[in-house]
Amino acid sequence: MTEKEMDDNNYIKQKEEICEKYSQKKKKDLVELNSLIALGKNFNSKIQINGLRHPKTESLCGWYIWSGDDFDQENFDFFEPSHVYHLLHNASFVIKYLGLPIGNRFLIDNNGYEDIWFDQDLLLSDKH
Repeated sequence: MTEKEMDDNNYIKQKEEICEKYSQKKKKDLVELNSLIALGKNFNSKIQINGLRHPKTESLCGWYIWSGDDFDQENFDFFEPSHVYHLLHNASFVIKYLGLPIGNRFLIDNNGYEDIWFDQDLLLSDKH
C-alpha cells in the first residue's frame, strides 16, 4: 500500500475493521501516523511480526513491535522509538492492527497470517 492510499480516513477505517472483527471496543486514543511506537531493532517485514500493547507512556503509544519469535527481555536497548509513518514504506499491513486497545497482542506476517489475542498481564504496570 502506498503512502497516498494510506490517508487518514483509510487508516482509521482499517483499524476499526480489525477491532470489529475481533470484537474489540473502538478506542478514542487511536494511534496516529505521527505516534511513537517501540520498534525492535530486528524488525523485518518479511518474517513474522509480533506486537503487544501496554498502557501508553509519556512518549510512547504503548505498542511494542518486533520480528521473529521472541526477544531478550533483559536487553533493554532492543527497542527504539519510531514513528508509525515509518511503517508505511515497508510494512503498511501492520498499521491496521494498531487500533487494538491496550492488552492486545498480535502475530502476523506479510502473507496474510493473523492471530490476535488479549493478554491481561499487559494491563499491569511495572510498579507491582
